[in-house]
Amino acid sequence: MTTMALQMLEAADAAHIQHPGGTLMAHLKRVKALLDSWGARPALAAAGLCHAFYGTDGFPTALLDLENRADLAKAIGTDAEAIAYFYASCDRKASYHSLADEDGLFADRFTGTQFIPGLQQRRDFAELTAANELDLAAVSPDIRARYGSALLDLLTRWRPLLSDPAWAHCRNLLSSTHGISQLRTAEVTAEP
Repeated sequence: MTTMALQMLEAADAAHIQHPGGTLMAHLKRVKALLDSWGARPALAAAGLCHAFYGTDGFPTALLDLENRADLAKAIGTDAEAIAYFYASCDRKASYHSLADEDGLFADRFTGTQFIPGLQQRRDFAELTAANELDLAAVSPDIRARYGSALLDLLTRWRPLLSDPAWAHCRNLLSSTHGISQLRTAEVTAEP
């Protein structure tokens, strides 16, 4: 499954597309490895490797047209492709604030539609977002210094959706940027 996805990434020249911390290919591999280290199921880890195929709200470079979603589904499976699409489709400004809410609306930036995602979709999205953003914070001290506090605030709000390993990684990586007393407050106020 991963072999075909890596071939598609190579064909799309992901190894030569600049991205914080090196190349897009290096980032995608690190995100998958991070998800694997957290014990993510195979579909989520595969989506982590392929989460930028359609571009994202924060990284507009697309490697594959939406009309070719079936090609990515063939490479990584329909469940993994659906997670990758869901991640890429997110209108962050409209969706982030209510993701942890059971009735929070999710805005699809490709179609303009809004809907209430299921719990598994929200968990997958939160976990993939955490892996993506924590990778960037880990490889770039500048990104960690500039955005670490806001990232910890976001992931604290999403704590009910995150796995324990993802939350532990978040705390360990971002505690120095947020301050120990603020982090302890975040741990106390976040629901497990």
